[in-house]
Amino acid sequence: IEAVTGVQTCALPICVSKRIKRVWKRLSWKPEDINELRSRISTNISLLNAFNGRLTRDNVVKLVRHQEDQGRQTVLNWLTLVDFATQQNDFISRREAGTGQWLLESAEFQAWVKADQQALFCPGIPGAGKTILTSIVVDYLHANFQKDTNIGIAYLYCNFRRQDEQNAEGLLASLLKQLAQGLSPLPEIIKSLYDSHKKNQTRPTFNELSSALQSVAALYSRCFIVIDALDECQASDGCRTKLLTEIFALEAKSRASIFSTSRFIPEIQEHFKNSMQLEIRASDQDVQRYIDGHMSQLPRCVLRSSDMQGEIKAAIVQAVDGMYVTSSCW
Repeated sequence: IEAVTGVQTCALPICVSKRIKRVWKRLSWKPEDINELRSRISTNISLLNAFNGRLTRDNVVKLVRHQEDQGRQTVLNWLTLVDFATQQNDFISRREAGTGQWLLESAEFQAWVKADQQALFCPGIPGAGKTILTSIVVDYLHANFQKDTNIGIAYLYCNFRRQDEQNAEGLLASLLKQLAQGLSPLPEIIKSLYDSHKKNQTRPTFNELSSALQSVAALYSRCFIVIDALDECQASDGCRTKLLTEIFALEAKSRASIFSTSRFIPEIQEHFKNSMQLEIRASDQDVQRYIDGHMSQLPRCVLRSSDMQGEIKAAIVQAVDGMYVTSSCW
């Protein structure tokens, strides 16, 4: 101690001397203590390295998945940017609770759901509620089959105001995109189609889309194809005929089940002459439910009288004759 501190031990107070001795004793480790410490350090270093390695691997996996998801979405968006899911959400949100149940419970609809390679054609007059009922069918299919990865669901809402984007190729591309995005990984035929056109920035032909659609549909054990308002699909350039020919080819080759609505158009009805048919009309129960949902908008004098409300309901049900009250919603 004298050599280290330069201070004579005898000159230190007794308490300080004892304290120094205790510290010195602590620093005097036995060989087994040193080995134990070394073992602990090695173990901690090994755990830290393992943690860093796992963290790095997890980050690499996340990065690869992110890149794959981005590449997948790029290919799907290349097929088409049209999103019918937005329209589906809009239409189903207008549904009055309980309406359309007559269609879902009908013998024709239940037979269509249970049988492969079957078409159900539902014609109706303007304002009968075909579009909202179509959204109810799509909602039913998603609720009952979306978790089954072996079943594909795709749908179209034809609209004469969107004829610029709803040509034959565009409608086929929409069906292809919806079926393809339900599969993981993305089918090779979709990747090949994208790669073959990416360099020259060209678009796939109708025949290429048709071939890809049939190939992708065949990857499912069963497909549901729902098309609303076929009468609003343009007929002048052959779009409607091409679309109908393609969906019936899917029915024959890929076990697809087709549900479609339309006004009473002889040309369209001819295509479905061998299919199940169920006319769409606004049922009295649906009209009453719709009126009940909007009864609060009537004057207070009406709301205070149940008899007057009943008379109004009866008069409206009789007047609409198979049409919903407001064509803007139905």
